[in-house]
Amino acid sequence: MELVKYVYELTKKFPKEELFGLTLQIRKAVVSVPSNIAEGQGRSSTKEFLHHLFIAYGSLMETETQGLVAEMQNYITAEETIILLDKSAEVGRLVNGLISSLERKLSDH
Repeated sequence: MELVKYVYELTKKFPKEELFGLTLQIRKAVVSVPSNIAEGQGRSSTKEFLHHLFIAYGSLMETETQGLVAEMQNYITAEETIILLDKSAEVGRLVNGLISSLERKLSDH
């Protein structure tokens, strides 16, 4: 959720003409991360949970890419990109750890 908050803060300063472009895209991607984690956790099987975690991880990679595009367009600074990527990496480690744990759980059965 910290990553979502950070992206929303960053995108407030994007140009108005990007409202339905990059601003919308990166916001959708970043919100998809915790949303898919929550949806997967609410599912009845470990396989379904894993499926949603992989979607969340893909959305995380999409967020990173769009952050790099925003920097290339000079919508955010290099320093802001570094913070975005650091926060994203932390979320990625957590998601990957959960994926590994659930995969071990499946292989134990």
